[in-house]
Amino acid sequence: MTLVLVFAVTTLSYAQKNEVKAIEKAIRNSNFSDAKSAVAAAEALMGGMDDKTKAKFYFLKAQALYANGAGTDKDINEAVVSLDELKTLESAMGKLKYTEQANEMKSQMFNSFITKANNAFNNKDYKTAAVRFEKVYRISPKDTTYLFNAAYSAVEDQDYDKALEYFIELKDLGYTGVKTNYYATNKETGEEELFSDKSGRDLSVRTLKTHIKPREALSNSRRADIVKNIAIIFVNKGENEKALAAIEDAKADNPNDYNLILSEGNVYLKLGNEEKAAELYQKALDMDPENPELNYNVGVLAMEAKQYEYAIDAFKKTLVYKPSYSDAALNLSAIEINRGNAINDEMNTLGTSAADNKRYDELKAEKNVFFTNAAGYLEAFIENNPGSNSLDILNQLKNVYGALGETEKYKATKDKLEALEAGGN
Repeated sequence: MTLVLVFAVTTLSYAQKNEVKAIEKAIRNSNFSDAKSAVAAAEALMGGMDDKTKAKFYFLKAQALYANGAGTDKDINEAVVSLDELKTLESAMGKLKYTEQANEMKSQMFNSFITKANNAFNNKDYKTAAVRFEKVYRISPKDTTYLFNAAYSAVEDQDYDKALEYFIELKDLGYTGVKTNYYATNKETGEEELFSDKSGRDLSVRTLKTHIKPREALSNSRRADIVKNIAIIFVNKGENEKALAAIEDAKADNPNDYNLILSEGNVYLKLGNEEKAAELYQKALDMDPENPELNYNVGVLAMEAKQYEYAIDAFKKTLVYKPSYSDAALNLSAIEINRGNAINDEMNTLGTSAADNKRYDELKAEKNVFFTNAAGYLEAFIENNPGSNSLDILNQLKNVYGALGETEKYKATKDKLEALEAGGN
């Protein structure tokens, strides 16, 4: 019986090694379909594998599933798990035979998915981008930014359930996205520039000497954006209590974060409680009244609620504190354009009687006042920022001049716009 038992164990060990060799041979021949079949056969015998054979199996399994980058998303997920199991096993064994190769393989996966994710996002294939960015994060969980990118891509894809899942995970992880940004001023242009890393900035300052005045600053926290998105998705799902609870939870940790108060105001705005929203916007402004970003955000929210006087005041303050804030000028003109266009509804209902013609002329004059105001905001921006050459500002101004029938101004602005666009190309 002892001889029979030894023979059985030897036969099992021989079968395990044969199956592992079959995986290895198929991978060597780039026959990943056969390699996966051999993996399934070997997996059935794993219970009797020694640690050395098991480590090799985990590595080969990952190779078979990854298939040099051609594996399905499900296969690559399994490949990542297999590599993690390999590293855990070899760490316990105290012998890292395959760990280094496993790290190289994960690095290849990481870089491959980043490239694919970025390409998908740039091509506006947001569904694929979300999946790829998540894969990057699962491969390297310390790179939490990629989970944020996955969430943002899911929002762009309007897959709000998946986005909510990602955002809640980010919130539970305590993700803020705060990082150190590296700046220096270009000697030639006098403009401050952002560098991708410290070494690049230092090279330009110390070695190339093309830049001066190096400085470092922490980026803004993304936590408020995460909570805001969670809240907005809950509102869209009709789960308003969960939305407000998410914000209250975040405010407990950051009671002086005016972005969270703005987010809360936005939720109340979506709920139709404009009075409460306005109260919260003002509370946020009281915390930092000269902050151009804060004033601008309040203006946008008020504009969405069609509280135009409130929005105009906020955008004007934005330009006081930051005269180069082109979006504030564009929104000021847009409010006036919208007011003017609203008059079209009544103009289109008028007939051809003398009374109707008179009313038409009155409405047209009223409309032109709004459009003239719109042009005034844009002209003031150009006067205060003579070197900006903002294409958006010029394009909107051109259209307003066209609506007003200001032919010469229209042509001059059009020519300037075309010259700038040609120079940019």
